Amino acid sequence: MDMHTPLIEKRGFVDFPIDPSIDLISAIETLKKEKNAIILAHYYQTPDIQDISDYIGDSLGLARQAQQTKAAIILFAGVHFMAETAKILNPASKVIIPDLKAGCSLSDSCPPNLFKAFKEQYPDHLVVSYINCSAGIKALSDVICTSSNAAAIVNSFPPDQKLIFAPDKNLGAYINKITGKNMVLWNGACMVHEIFSAEKLSHLKIAYPNAKVIAHPECEEDVLQLADFIGSTTELLKYTATADCYEFIVVTETGILHQMMKNHPNKIFIPAPPSNACACNDCPHMKLNTLEKVYLAIKYEQPEIILPESLMLSAKVPMDKMLDISIKAGLIG
Repeated sequence: MDMHTPLIEKRGFVDFPIDPSIDLISAIETLKKEKNAIILAHYYQTPDIQDISDYIGDSLGLARQAQQTKAAIILFAGVHFMAETAKILNPASKVIIPDLKAGCSLSDSCPPNLFKAFKEQYPDHLVVSYINCSAGIKALSDVICTSSNAAAIVNSFPPDQKLIFAPDKNLGAYINKITGKNMVLWNGACMVHEIFSAEKLSHLKIAYPNAKVIAHPECEEDVLQLADFIGSTTELLKYTATADCYEFIVVTETGILHQMMKNHPNKIFIPAPPSNACACNDCPHMKLNTLEKVYLAIKYEQPEIILPESLMLSAKVPMDKMLDISIKAGLIG
């Protein structure tokens, strides 16, 4: 089902088609005011969802917004672990998500029971976990990081402190490289960022010799070696604003192109090709969310994210530590 297909409301025993005459954007804005709700959206969401959001950002910025908001309802337009993060940081708010099936391949690659056994093999190591993980992994961690602050988080430990990095092996390897650390890496990865083809990227560089290649550090090493700039989603956006260049080959999920093109309509942004013919540089989980589902989620205040209080308390400790380090480092206000 795409975002233009009429969605069926399923509540109780009756199915209702959404009235096609409804102006969804206006209806969502009205519901937000009535319910004291806000919409937080990740850069990888579809353009229409990005455009109706109260805040759009990367994982670090979204975490900070979730922590600070006084809204009664947070609709998180992203994937499941992001909505969990919002609930952990702001348990007083009701947190809902447009589609409960919007998961994450990276988060799924690190089951808490297996990671707990892995962690027990390294009793003298502390755990740094990328925010793209479940609440269960967060609860097993000493501090959380995002791609924006990973280097600062890792460098906040004493030089001799041994570390485990989970769940993204590519991001972990990149942070090892730029910090000189030797963290033990969990063998997880993002399906979107691993699908990029270094060979096809090389051909694209030849076709656009004046373009700068900008890549997210979740990509594999052979792809990162071809990049002119490596950074988080926010850092990629900032680079396109300040670089002395008008053409960019973008090696991350294509949702970010919407903001780049809005901010710089005079510049050219080329999505990097995947290793096959599918649109695999679109996250299928992120794209499960649609404007219709946003409307239904706010209208019915579901699906709601509900977590055990003990789990939330355990997961909040490393999250708070991340935010404290980020504030002191000047990465967020």
